[in-house]
Amino acid sequence: METRQAIVALGALAQETRLDIFRLLVRRGPDGLAAGAIAESLEVAPATLSFHLQQLMHAGLIEQRRASRSLIYSANFAGMNGLVAYLTENCCGQGVSCAPVCAAPVEAETEAPPARRARRR
Repeated sequence: METRQAIVALGALAQETRLDIFRLLVRRGPDGLAAGAIAESLEVAPATLSFHLQQLMHAGLIEQRRASRSLIYSANFAGMNGLVAYLTENCCGQGVSCAPVCAAPVEAETEAPPARRARRR
């Protein structure tokens, strides 16, 4: 991944709604979710959701596919892994692998994201 691509991806994730969308799609895996289900789950207005989905697609973090009359969005795991690889490529410096350090287990999030207050973005 190039520096410019990483900046675009990090910029896309540096906004609360987009970060929530991305994390939701990561949890859903390759099957993804329909736009309406994302809007309902995160309590985001459809027009606002469309804007945020476009930003995440432009950043290469999510993908869109059509299933009948629905648009299905899913995390682009290759893009996500590319960003993580870019961020950690010089981990621990001087060519020493820090894989055990970077691969430390993280407690899985077991609850759904908190419901939004009646706030629309």
